[in-house]
Amino acid sequence: MKVNQHTALIGRNVILVPYRREHVEKYHAWMADPELRELTASEPLNLEEEHDMQRKWQEDEDKLTFIVLARDSEASSDEDTSKAVLSEADCDPSRMIGDVNLFFKGSPEDEEFEIEAEVMIAESTFRRRGYASEALQLLLSFATSCDSPPMLPVAADKLVVRIGAGNAASVGLFAKLGFTVTKHVAVFDELEMRIVDARRKGEWVKGKIVNFE
Repeated sequence: MKVNQHTALIGRNVILVPYRREHVEKYHAWMADPELRELTASEPLNLEEEHDMQRKWQEDEDKLTFIVLARDSEASSDEDTSKAVLSEADCDPSRMIGDVNLFFKGSPEDEEFEIEAEVMIAESTFRRRGYASEALQLLLSFATSCDSPPMLPVAADKLVVRIGAGNAASVGLFAKLGFTVTKHVAVFDELEMRIVDARRKGEWVKGKIVNFE
């Protein structure tokens, strides 16, 4: 999505940056893992196709994608992110640990319009350490407050996630962010979770928005 092509979000432990050409090689390496492809419902692509996909996602107005970078542990020890600055070292592709996305389905004028949220922490050493939660909160806070019509801001009650019923960790992650199970799709053994109380968005961590060239 063009709205975030020059935007980075700085949190305490992660930085979200737009998905760019320099990230493709590592992202492609992640997608060589059959387990990650299954978890993300992704098809295997060669490197050239992966570059084509990155360019498409950057232009598409129905996808909001950020790459998740792990902050330097010394820098992240300062809780006051309002004073944080973005350095070249912070944005090195070697710090990539995953991605976080919103997929816009339909037109905002449609009654059935919804925005599906997804997060992937591809680097196993960073799982179950709060990185997915922080990345999601930075993204959701940005998307529900950024004034960039027609797609942003989004209404919290239009957010949805779909998770395998057996994926207790992901269900727990989204439940802590205010999502409630609203449907069980038996044929896919999948849970649908939505924001029932829009006031919960006030609990999400907000990132410092900075220009990213």
